[in-house]
Amino acid sequence: MNFLRGVMGGQSAGPQHTEAETIQKLCDRVASSTLLDDRRNAVRALKSLSKKYRLEVGIQAMEHLIHVLQTDRSDSEIIGYALDTLYNIISNDEEEEVDDVEEENSTRQSEDLGSQFTEIFIKQQENVTLLLSLLEEFDFHVRWPGVKLLTSLLKQLGPQVQQIILVSPMGVSRLMDLLADSREVIRNDGVLLLQALTRSNGAIQKIVAFENAFERLLDIITEEGNSDGGIVVEDCLILLQNLLKNNNSNQNFFKEGSYIQRMKPWFEVGDENSGWSAQKVTNLHLMLQLVRVLVSPTNPPGATSSCQKAMFQCGLLQQLCTILMATGVPADILTETINTVSEVIRGCQVNQDYFASVNAPSNPPRPAIVVLLMSMVNERQPFVLRCAVLYCFQCFLYKNQKGQGEIVSTLLPSTIDATGNSVSAGQLLCGGLFSTDSLSNWCAAVALAHALQENATQKEQLLRVQLATSIGNPPVSLLQQCTNILSQGDKIDRRGSKIQTRVGLLMLLCTWLSNCPIAVTHFLHNSANVPFLTGQIAENLGEEEQLVQGLCALLLGISIYFNDNSLESCMKEKLKQLIEKRIGKENFIEKLGFISKHELYSRASQKPQPNFPSPEYMIFDHEFTKLVKELEGVITKAIYKSSEEDKKEEEVKKTLEQHDNIVTHYKNMIREQDLQLEELRQQVSTLKCQNEQLQTAVTQQVSQIQQHKDQYNLLKIQLGKDNQHQGSYSDGAQMNGIQLEEIGRLREEIEELKSNQELLQSQLTEKDSLIENLKSFQTSGMHEQSLSTASPRDSGQVAVLKQELATLKSQLNSQSVEITKLQTEKQELLQKTETFAEAVPVQGDSETVIVTKTTDVEGRLSALLQETKELKSEIKALSEERTAIKEQLDSSNSTIAILQNEKDKLELEITDSKKEQDDLLVLLAEQDQKILSLKRKLKDLGHPIVEEDELESGDQEDEDDENEDADKDQDSI
Repeated sequence: MNFLRGVMGGQSAGPQHTEAETIQKLCDRVASSTLLDDRRNAVRALKSLSKKYRLEVGIQAMEHLIHVLQTDRSDSEIIGYALDTLYNIISNDEEEEVDDVEEENSTRQSEDLGSQFTEIFIKQQENVTLLLSLLEEFDFHVRWPGVKLLTSLLKQLGPQVQQIILVSPMGVSRLMDLLADSREVIRNDGVLLLQALTRSNGAIQKIVAFENAFERLLDIITEEGNSDGGIVVEDCLILLQNLLKNNNSNQNFFKEGSYIQRMKPWFEVGDENSGWSAQKVTNLHLMLQLVRVLVSPTNPPGATSSCQKAMFQCGLLQQLCTILMATGVPADILTETINTVSEVIRGCQVNQDYFASVNAPSNPPRPAIVVLLMSMVNERQPFVLRCAVLYCFQCFLYKNQKGQGEIVSTLLPSTIDATGNSVSAGQLLCGGLFSTDSLSNWCAAVALAHALQENATQKEQLLRVQLATSIGNPPVSLLQQCTNILSQGDKIDRRGSKIQTRVGLLMLLCTWLSNCPIAVTHFLHNSANVPFLTGQIAENLGEEEQLVQGLCALLLGISIYFNDNSLESCMKEKLKQLIEKRIGKENFIEKLGFISKHELYSRASQKPQPNFPSPEYMIFDHEFTKLVKELEGVITKAIYKSSEEDKKEEEVKKTLEQHDNIVTHYKNMIREQDLQLEELRQQVSTLKCQNEQLQTAVTQQVSQIQQHKDQYNLLKIQLGKDNQHQGSYSDGAQMNGIQLEEIGRLREEIEELKSNQELLQSQLTEKDSLIENLKSFQTSGMHEQSLSTASPRDSGQVAVLKQELATLKSQLNSQSVEITKLQTEKQELLQKTETFAEAVPVQGDSETVIVTKTTDVEGRLSALLQETKELKSEIKALSEERTAIKEQLDSSNSTIAILQNEKDKLELEITDSKKEQDDLLVLLAEQDQKILSLKRKLKDLGHPIVEEDELESGDQEDEDDENEDADKDQDSI
């Protein structure tokens, strides 16, 4: 402080001391003082002078300040003063007010001064490396000034500083740590630093992205409140745009990291109408632009398609459509939302189908497409909004033949609502096409042309559309009405550009007639069309009308090139002769070239989005410029060709078409056979898998049966051991050769014998009664009759009865023998039982104890017998299951045998088909030779030949290139 007072006092006391001398003294003190306090005070004084005397301090003190940064790192205060001083020198921030006259000059001078001091500072790359190392200090007074200084260096000479940081070890990683700082000031300024660092440098953008920048930035946006956040959210969104725009690697990393799903909460804006602050509008605008960066038409088609699918799957597209149909949304946000939805659905069938199903919250509900088209044809709506709706409609129809068919079908007589309660998209387009507003005419014509783009079916369907022009007059076709309005020219009073309506109608007619000979025939059928076109082309008009003349020449050239000569009065040769007589071929080609030479043609051909500063610039459509580029050359060649060349070309075309049809037919046949083979292979593999599963199941069942058998054997062994233990307990293992376990069995046999004896006794009584009856019958009436009077029939019956009697007697004898045997066995068993019963009481002291022991043994025996029965039943069930499994295995083996036979048959068929293919290849080779000869003839005639290799390579390119290749192939045919 004393030093500072001395300096200031000396400056005021003596007028000879200028500011330069004061700064010089301060610099000397910084360089020579041994005390840290003196150096710190000197640097503080230089900081206070650096804003007002920026040039003097910068020239004299910069080297000393850099030296302080190198030597005094231990003192954070002096380092902070030095960094602040360098920032004031290099930065161009002007805080003092300047006059309006001097403002521009002072700004330019300050910018030059800042860039010069920056160049001096970074001349030694070690200075930037030193600054990066200082950013590792956690002290606020060091880190914050360091961040501001490095940001200012990047603003002054960004590319040079970026290269130094890029080659510095861990340079970018040190800067990424700023986003994790708990102090919001440093974190927010760190975001600004990374903005300047990542601008227009793909290498640094990739490093920052892989340093987890997406995760940190999205966390900051969420913490700050998404779209309701402040300026910090805006800075983070700008940094995200720097990282993603025109950087395919980072875009892919963003998608694969599932960061698209985290964007959905950004667009949950609610239904309130009062929550749209200026900052929220800015934030939401940047968020929508960030979505568009990921799905831009200029990105690779594969990357764009995957991002579009991810946005649909996570519900982001649904959220955008909610904003689209909400009320109270600011106009600029609504316009940008329409553009964003357009690019999210462009060329993606799933997203286009969803958009077609979206309804506006009206009563009754109307499709969102209809509501948007109502805004497009309404001249009261803002111009940018109408352009956005047109772009949305174009993106909805881009590569969407299903959507094109739905739009055209709303114009056909069978689908028009007779009640008039609802307005369709086709009716809105027709209304805009024939309104008195030229901009509505142009937008409707272009929208209808996109409904026909690359879709020959809808071009033919649109020929059926009939319009009722006035009451009492017959309906007129849409094609005829377009030509009628075109021929009227400026007779109809319209608001807007004079030529906009005619240009729009001519673009629609050119798109409609190209690649559609039927539409060309309908157009030429009206005898007034060709004279009108030739009259327009032949006239010498002003510069404004030259574009209309060029489009008329294009339409006439399309009528010649795609003419199938079905009308005798308008054949190709006659139209060429008419051009040569009335216009002249050179003049016709010159007028055709007016289109591509127009100043607005190249602007429209750059981007698909119709982005124009004012309605007067809205002349060309992007897709139409592609059509012009494609047809201009072939029409020129067609005009100069003779009739003989046309005939030869037609023959070659027919031959090529036949060849293509044959090749396509056999390709389809081979493809079908391959599909069938693949299906059969899959069936065989599935059956093999099923067979293996059944084999494993059988193996498991066999092992289970074996386990049950082992368990059963174990139980039998345990049962035997228990019986032995019980026998030892009763002090008698065997008695008279009879074991204890045989007692129950003997009793059961006794009961069975008793029941058999009773049954045999009953049978015996029945036989005895039968014998008695027979005896009484034999003795009753037969002896009363004479043998001589007996009839042969009665004698036969007697013989039969005698025979039966003999058999009954033999049965009776055998049964009596059996009964006797059973009775003897019964007596023996009874004796054995009595002897056992007499032997049991001898073993014990008390009769009661013996009875209880016998009862206990019988209970255990019965329990064991019951368990044995249960095991037998389980074994029986397992055997049944095994039998069923064997049956299934046999059936599967038979199925496999059948499939093997079918496989052998198919292999025979494959060999036959291969032989057929070899024959076809020979045939195709011969045809290729013929085609080569025909192509040589065409080359000799001067006709350009499109090689098949080019056509096939076009299929492997991106989707936009596929469109152009397909169109060129059609035109060459």
